[in-house]
Amino acid sequence: MKNALQWYYGKYFSLRSEMSRLLSLSILFSVGMVLARNIYTGRNTFLFLIWNLFLAWLPYFISQTMYKLQSNIKSKPVLILLSVVWLAFIPNTFYILTDLYHLGDGYNDFLVPQWYDLAMILSFAWNGLLLGILSVRHIEKILHNNFSLPHELLFLYPIMWLNALGVYVGRYLRFNTWDMVTNPFLLLRDIADVLIHPLADRHASGMIFCFSILLTLIYLTLKKMSKAIS
Repeated sequence: MKNALQWYYGKYFSLRSEMSRLLSLSILFSVGMVLARNIYTGRNTFLFLIWNLFLAWLPYFISQTMYKLQSNIKSKPVLILLSVVWLAFIPNTFYILTDLYHLGDGYNDFLVPQWYDLAMILSFAWNGLLLGILSVRHIEKILHNNFSLPHELLFLYPIMWLNALGVYVGRYLRFNTWDMVTNPFLLLRDIADVLIHPLADRHASGMIFCFSILLTLIYLTLKKMSKAIS
């Protein structure tokens, strides 16, 4: 585990790969926009976006570590534990897309034009989406290297459905990842209500279905885009 962490910090924070440099620059841009806005207005508005982005970065960090550990037979128990933690945190990456709902929350800051807030929130949503896509890709590669799946959708759609469920639970039921530890029974009860009675809450069922399809299409499109234009 220690060697994996040393590898990760050495690779990611040294910014050796072009993807790491672009992703780091994009994240710094988002954080900088929030800090600049708060300094300019004297208000601590939208700081939650930085926290949400950190929560989105965690599953990316976990999947990077898992990708490195997969070749080490002794690391199998660690991989299983990390997989469970990854599943708990991965919805946080796509949850940031719904932060677009907050456009207009800073309407009292008259000196800040709406286009600035739009660009700022979009940048966070984009970074969350990138972190999610890259993280899911790590796990897909691990499965591809260790198992034989007849079709990629057998892995991809269930994962994206769980992500959509997590987004709904976070945005509308107002649970977060930590509630899996601090309030698991209430969390499971509310999720069970949604799953057992899908027609009783068409809003929940519709949102989860639409988001699962959308996330699947985004993932497949970005994955195959480079091949399409090469």
